[in-house]
Amino acid sequence: MKVLLNGEPFATEAATLDELCASLGFAEAKIATALNGSFVPASSRGATQLAPADEIEIVAPRQGG
Repeated sequence: MKVLLNGEPFATEAATLDELCASLGFAEAKIATALNGSFVPASSRGATQLAPADEIEIVAPRQGG
């Protein structure tokens, strides 16, 4: 299915937000996620189903100054 990931078109086979994060290498990472403008806590990602045209934001903390 096609979704928007951080504002860019992206094709994925992931059914849940958790699967998408894992496929992008963020399985164990501390990240913030949002689906269609609403924050999704880590504990809810496995139950958060994705649908075509969903808008997903994934933000990882940056180190440095």
